[in-house]
Order: sequence, then C-alpha cells, then structure tokens
Amino acid sequence: MRNPDTVKFFEMTNASEWRSGKGHRDENFPVASWIIHPRHRPLILAFYNFVRTADDIADHESLSGDEKLSLLDLLEAELLGKGDSQPEAVNLRRVLAERGMPPRHALDLLTAFRMDVTKLRYETWDEVIHYCRYSAMPVGRFVLDVHGESTSTWAASDAICAGLQINNHLQDCGKDFRNLNRVYLPRDALAAVGATAEQLGEARATPALLQCLQSLAARNEALLDEGRMLPAQVRDFRLGLEVSVIQSFADRIVRLLKVRDPLSERVHLNPVELLTFSLSGMAGETIRRLSGRRPVSKTAAGA
Repeated sequence: MRNPDTVKFFEMTNASEWRSGKGHRDENFPVASWIIHPRHRPLILAFYNFVRTADDIADHESLSGDEKLSLLDLLEAELLGKGDSQPEAVNLRRVLAERGMPPRHALDLLTAFRMDVTKLRYETWDEVIHYCRYSAMPVGRFVLDVHGESTSTWAASDAICAGLQINNHLQDCGKDFRNLNRVYLPRDALAAVGATAEQLGEARATPALLQCLQSLAARNEALLDEGRMLPAQVRDFRLGLEVSVIQSFADRIVRLLKVRDPLSERVHLNPVELLTFSLSGMAGETIRRLSGRRPVSKTAAGA
C-alpha cells in the first residue's frame, strides 16, 4: 500500500515535471513520423507522451522507489478516469475514448515500468523476453490497433518490438548499470563466458563481457528476423513503409552491436545513417509491394 500522503502530494504536481526532456525524435525508431497518415498521429503521440512520462519516472535517479510507484499508480488511475490532474493521462484517455479503444496496451506498459522499479536483474533470456512482453510488444500492438490491423500481425510485431528493446538494452547496458544499477543482460549468459554485471561499469568491455554482448546481439538478430514478414502482413501502405524503416534501423543497429563494444564505441545511428536507412527502407517496401514479392527472412535466404 502506497503512503497516502505521498499519493496526495503527487496529485498536486504534474507528472511531466519528472520528464527527462527526451522526445519522440530522440528514439531509435520513428514515432508517428510523416509517413504515418495524419489522422493517426495525434493518437500515437498522445500514447507516446503518456508512455514517455511513465518511463522517465521509472528511470528517474532522484525519486525513491515508493515515489516512482506512487506516480505510476496515479497515472494509471487517471488513465482509467479517476482524476484529471495529469495531462498526459487525461489526454490519452480522451483520444482513446474518441476512437473507442481500451487502454490495455498503456496498462501493460505501466506493468513494465513497475518492473523497472522493483526488478534490477534478469536470470535468463526468457525472463528478458517476458519483460519485453510488457515493455515493448504493447507498443507495436497499439499501433497496429490504431490502423485497424488484424491481431494475426501481433506475432511478427512482437518479435520486432522485442528486438528493438533488446537492441536498446545492449546499446545502453553501461549507462543502465552506472545510473540505475539495472542489468538486462541475463545472468546465465554472463556466467557462461565468465563475465560479471560489475564489468559494465568499466570504460571498456573485457573480452569475456564483449563475447557475451556480441552473442546476445547475434541471438537478437535472429529474433528480429522472426518479424521479417510484418510489412507484408499489414494492409496499410503507409504503415508498411514505417515498419520497413524501423526494420532497417534495427538491422543496422544489431549489426553494429555484433562487432562493436557498446561501452567504448558508437552503437547508435547518426543523422546520415538515419536518413539513408529511412530512404532504403521505404524504397525497398515500395518496390516489394509493387512487384508483389514477399519479404524473405535471412534464415530462409541462407538456406
């Protein structure tokens, strides 16, 4: 049970005051970019702003665990209609109601942010995937629902979203450990090569840690490949382009992670790469749709 005085205090503040300043243009993937039809962008941005606020609260370095959980509870309560003090929650509640959509995906993400507050280590790959079920997969499912796509697209979307999340875990593994004492690398993967979580605090990865990171990147590349069919499964042309751009970004990042040390080398895309892979992703998907070809997974292509 949260401290009622803490809850009352936060009800008199705006949750956005705890935002990091990071916006939708700072992500590893496009969020409601110009590719998406304009009628969908306000809803997607409202969802993003709610999620970004909750994520920043969970990651805030000066809030206590109880304070974070109280703020997340408050956002959930207002998303469900119990109060009007938090603009991000109220706005998302309003635009969801206009579309007749439930808040299920936003609620799933709040589950992940609570996990971020209370769970600092993961034992296995399957535990990480379980976290991704709440931290990443709901984002793709939400965007597909906004476009009226079939739930049959969820499996491929889940693979891509989980892969994006794990890319981010690998990119930011040093920062997450130093700033939040949070480690998403599975303990069994570290132990298998004789690496430790504490090595994430170093300026450069040890050979053992680098082996672990690059093996996880290779495993994640296979996960991303499981979502290769998603652009062909979605009916909306513009959404298909957006997904192809996201896949292009994810593929490039995972290739960097397979050969570079995220503690000491650049593993994020620069502006030129973002533009290049955006154009190549859109061009590839446009040609594929015009020709009627289906995407080919790397596994099938190598068979």
